[in-house]
Amino acid sequence: MKAAWYEAFGKPEEVLKVGEWKTPSPGHGEVKIRLQASGVNPSDTKKRAGANPALLDLGPVIPHSDGSGIIEEVGSGVPSSRVGERVWTWNAQYGRQEGTAAEFVCIPSQQAVWLPDNASFEAGAMMAIPAMTAHRAVFADGDVSGQNVLITGGSGRVGYYAIQWAKYFGANVIATASSNASIQECKKAGADLVVGHPSEEVNKEILDFTGGAKIDRVVEGDFGANLLPVLDVIKTSGVIASYSSMTDMNPSIPFVRMMFMDLTMRLVLVYAMPDEAKADAIEDITEFLSMDRLDNRVAESYTLDDIAKAHLSIENGGNNGSVIVNI
Repeated sequence: MKAAWYEAFGKPEEVLKVGEWKTPSPGHGEVKIRLQASGVNPSDTKKRAGANPALLDLGPVIPHSDGSGIIEEVGSGVPSSRVGERVWTWNAQYGRQEGTAAEFVCIPSQQAVWLPDNASFEAGAMMAIPAMTAHRAVFADGDVSGQNVLITGGSGRVGYYAIQWAKYFGANVIATASSNASIQECKKAGADLVVGHPSEEVNKEILDFTGGAKIDRVVEGDFGANLLPVLDVIKTSGVIASYSSMTDMNPSIPFVRMMFMDLTMRLVLVYAMPDEAKADAIEDITEFLSMDRLDNRVAESYTLDDIAKAHLSIENGGNNGSVIVNI
């Protein structure tokens, strides 16, 4: 089969190779998927750059955990009725060497989720890391109906889905954005108010909008950069659910202040989500895809031969939507 892989860490144009790779066969409990689209996420580019030094100990890596395609073959223990099923994948390259940047991938059957006929393969390739992360961040600490929810970086891949999840389930959604284009993206997703990044002035706008009520839950895309201004606007016993801290990867926290506010600080990683949380996210994703209720944005599409350009695009940032490699 045709695949992309790396056997050393480094820049995408220097280490990513495209060529022939042995076609996998499904083992017990697995399905073999003929891939149509592969989603590129920051975790994929970070791993390729060397964030996990032990990753290559077992050999070269075919990158990407998110993808979509059609089940072509099943292993023992999997119903043959799954052959021909359109599916999307989660955690395809987590704890494994072979991900979705290839013509085929074999993964455990439960990690291949039915993709409704009305949903595109490109949409399927963004359901795992972007949509599931957002679902976990929004709902991990209970119902958001009637709550004031602040979503920082609302035009980003995760933030955009977080706005949609929170709004569809009855929250008053406030999003932050840094440009006119990003503001429009947040409004398109359904945000009730869009403001600049957290600051004293922005907090005043937020509290004016809520009538003085503080924020119940924060979905945080840059924890270290935003924590202090967020503490001025979140209520006592509120929740900060963060999935990233890019500006400061090892931030310090004002522990005593946060303790006296009885805050919950939740760190979200889609790879480590509890099975129950994954099941809840998959149930909602399936329903919403079936009903065409999710806005799934493709920022850029590339061929497998141009996978290095796709990785570089993610590293350069500024994408309003997902970067997809069409297989």
